[in-house]
Amino acid sequence: QVQLVESGGGLVQAGGSLKLSCAASGSALSINAMAWYRQPPGKQRELVAHITSGGSTNYGDSVKGRFSISRDNAKNTVYLQMNSLKPEDTAVYYCNAAYLNTGWRISSSWGQGTQVTVSS
Repeated sequence: QVQLVESGGGLVQAGGSLKLSCAASGSALSINAMAWYRQPPGKQRELVAHITSGGSTNYGDSVKGRFSISRDNAKNTVYLQMNSLKPEDTAVYYCNAAYLNTGWRISSSWGQGTQVTVSS
């Protein structure tokens, strides 16, 4: 089982920046793709950014050009640099990891979420 712990959320003014971190720990043969999702108040969870173990990335349309996802495989950590933040970016941000468990099966874990609030 892999555990994910997010950090870096908080309150920021519109136009500001925040950097989220998500550290993975636990037993896994390998950690494959990692991603950030968000859930705005009263809305469904949506994909923000995704990164493969090889570093290929893709982004949700609403964050392209403003957010950047990266990972440090040696530290099993994924980051989300968020620039030019807007009030509509306000949400709980969740980290997700797909990994090969010790039973050689693909599994998925979620972090507990970190709140990002952007004031206008």
